[in-house]
Amino acid sequence: MALFVGKKKNTEKKDVATSVAAVSSGGMSRDISTILRHARITEKASMHQAQGVYTFDIARAATKRDVIQAVRGLYKVTPRSVRVVTVPTKSRRNARTGKVGMTGGGKKAYVYLKKGESITIG
Repeated sequence: MALFVGKKKNTEKKDVATSVAAVSSGGMSRDISTILRHARITEKASMHQAQGVYTFDIARAATKRDVIQAVRGLYKVTPRSVRVVTVPTKSRRNARTGKVGMTGGGKKAYVYLKKGESITIG
């Protein structure tokens, strides 16, 4: 008596494409929701928003082209230019224990928009 007779049915369901598109750069394919981590809300960033410059924390592997495509896909605006800055890690001493630790570095992007365009962050 054979237990496994007949053709094997494909019971796997393919994942339907999500609403967030994929970005390909350098042979890699990434989800655009992972490129822009979050908006950087600081006093300096708030002053720049009046001139149409928005600041975002981005993934370490993200490039300018990735940021442009992510902003275009998520906020439906086309950036005039993008500047990417590497935020260095710093060593800090804990006052209670005296141990030295590292603050997280990363990358941030300044996104310049055309006059009249804006992004609602919230």
